Amino acid sequence: MHPILSVLAPERIATEAFTDATAAVTRLKDIYERNTRFLRDRFEAFAKGETPARRVRATYPFVRITTSTHARLDSRLSYGFVAGPGVHETTVTRPDLFHAYLTEQIGLLIGNHGRPVEIGESSEPIPIHFAYRRDINIEAALFSSGNSVVDRPLRDVFDTPDLAAMDDAIANGTLQLPPGASEPLALFRAARVDYSLHRLYHYTGTDPEHFQNFVIFTNYQFYVDVFARLCRERMGSGQPGLDAFVEPGNVTTRGVHLGGGTTGVAPERMPQMPAFHLVARLSRHHPYQHRNWSVQCPHYYRPCCRAAAACLADAGALCGPRERTEAR
Repeated sequence: MHPILSVLAPERIATEAFTDATAAVTRLKDIYERNTRFLRDRFEAFAKGETPARRVRATYPFVRITTSTHARLDSRLSYGFVAGPGVHETTVTRPDLFHAYLTEQIGLLIGNHGRPVEIGESSEPIPIHFAYRRDINIEAALFSSGNSVVDRPLRDVFDTPDLAAMDDAIANGTLQLPPGASEPLALFRAARVDYSLHRLYHYTGTDPEHFQNFVIFTNYQFYVDVFARLCRERMGSGQPGLDAFVEPGNVTTRGVHLGGGTTGVAPERMPQMPAFHLVARLSRHHPYQHRNWSVQCPHYYRPCCRAAAACLADAGALCGPRERTEAR
């Protein structure tokens, strides 16, 4: 029987108040990157046979704002503010992925309430699986190392995903806060978001960063085939503003204006909900800046396919009237 270990953690970064959203997001990134790197380093040493003297833990960064009044700058807003006085807080993951979103939201909170936000390290542990940006087989990594360290259960040394804690209570309106706890600042906390991000690659075969502003769901393979053909044609034609086409396995075909070529390896078999992404340059000067499309083909999901066809036809506006008619 193994003794209960004390905790080995990176040196804590002091909580700091920010009135600049960009600086606040930079601090979120610093905390997140340092803490996930700490976990990866310790796990890789553990897999090589180094027995830790203490339990290993690192936590997510948090965002917090404290207000004392119901007043806000613009009462017409539908987001970017808290509903009432109090302490509101949430944990954050992948600030690199959500950089633009976090910068906008934090900027609105600061501007609408005239209060700084606080950034620091939370008490919510980062599960070791989520210290990696894509699913890895943690247990297989331990067994393949060929050492005896695997006789100690992983959760005795590292935090692992706790499905009982990663629920939708905030979004469902069923959250029961203990006395003195902070009000939620987001519908989902960091570990719950991480769980969903990892599931995206598992089910679609593409990384979360490839998902675009609009997602079309269809169970008609014909629509997906047409979408993929049109996208590949546009990559080969060098049409300005369209930078890449991404397929399952993160197989990426770049436009010829970026040098062309394809990288990545297609999976041996398609994932359950394969996704395909047309990536457009995000430039305020380009007419297609908001016409970024991701298409998913979930075999068990049956929405109104006529609506999906209409969406694909609209996406065909990128390609011209001949293809738009064909897409219908």
